[in-house]
Amino acid sequence: MVVTSAFVGAGVVALGAASQLPDAKAVNPTVLQNLEEAASAGDALAERTAEGERASRGEERGTNVKISEEQAEADAWLLPLNDYQFTSAYGVRFGKLHAGIDLAAPEGTPYMAVHAGQVTSAGYKGGYGYAITIKHADGSEMIYAHSRRLLVKSGDKVKAGQVIGEVGNTGYSYGTHLHLEVHVKGAPTDPIVFLREHGVDIKLRIESVYGDLAAS
Repeated sequence: MVVTSAFVGAGVVALGAASQLPDAKAVNPTVLQNLEEAASAGDALAERTAEGERASRGEERGTNVKISEEQAEADAWLLPLNDYQFTSAYGVRFGKLHAGIDLAAPEGTPYMAVHAGQVTSAGYKGGYGYAITIKHADGSEMIYAHSRRLLVKSGDKVKAGQVIGEVGNTGYSYGTHLHLEVHVKGAPTDPIVFLREHGVDIKLRIESVYGDLAAS
């Protein structure tokens, strides 16, 4: 009986409170407009959130998209040697500009094309000794110098990772090494900086993200 009385009492209180509410027709029109605007804003926010989630899922799926081997070959930038010692940087040396970097390796060690391109010259080139120049699609050129032997000729098209010559000590050289030089718009530039911009770090021995696929 006590419980029943409590429920009855609560019902009376609720009815009393409801009787104090204003009639819906008497509600201020401004209040109703504000409520409608708030509801519309809430719907718009929910829609934007849903669109953001769909876009995020799309981006996640995009990371799993596989590229073709041809695209990987075209985009890849690789290290020219599997093993080497960085011995000389780009800069002034003996009062003259040393326009490239030197990577020491045993004589006869095969070296590879860093990036796909066309061989514009291959042969003996004065102080460079036996050297290869490859022009890339972006117009930049890379010179591989002091070779013992060249394995490509002028006019050949090469892929990143393709063996193009052997390390030597020809020309004006102070030891067996590969001299790597980069020209952008005809002017020499620091290969370390240039290659880092393409995902290759000579000092840390890091290649571009497509390196493994292109070389496989």
